[in-house]
Amino acid sequence: MARTPPDSLFPDYPLTPDDRFERHMARKGLAPVAGLDEAGRGPLAGPVVAAAVILDVCSIPEGLNDSKALSRKARELLFEEILATSTVSIASTSAREIEASDIRKASLGAMRRALAGLSLQPLYALVDGRDVPPGLPCAARALIKGDARSLSIAAASIVAKVMRDRMMVRAAALYPAYGFETHMGYGSARHLKAIAEHGPCPLHRMSFRPLRKD
Repeated sequence: MARTPPDSLFPDYPLTPDDRFERHMARKGLAPVAGLDEAGRGPLAGPVVAAAVILDVCSIPEGLNDSKALSRKARELLFEEILATSTVSIASTSAREIEASDIRKASLGAMRRALAGLSLQPLYALVDGRDVPPGLPCAARALIKGDARSLSIAAASIVAKVMRDRMMVRAAALYPAYGFETHMGYGSARHLKAIAEHGPCPLHRMSFRPLRKD
């Protein structure tokens, strides 16, 4: 039986999410385990959205994966299934709050609030990325490429991405000149052209280039 190579030796090894981390913590008596992820660190506009998900081990949706590896239709279908079968909490940090701190702190803060909002208290959390948010109510581990390694984090990545996309579609109705429903606030050519023509709106992150004025 093939063994998964250590991350330090094979950082580019193709990864597929499974429940090995969740099962390992359960064997240590640290269940339930929550997965944490966020969406929206890179855009020029809109919030950062974080999700915390505790999967039901008896009803794990099929096809969970890093949200970036899924089509929009697949994400939407899995989003509904995750909400129907799992314990889920969502939190967001607005563009103004991002401006008041920085994107890293904003992302970690949103993940912390998402975990705190779960109706079922986890005993352990798996966090996508390099950092564990400060102030979590339980022990946690950060997993690089966690959304491609852990089913719980993959589920959280889907929930965060779909919820943020829906928020940006709503934002497009308020600020139709920017086309938020097509690029979700990222720096596409259409978005940059709209900013040049109309200037920024209240959803824009003025500390992000090219909006930032040095």
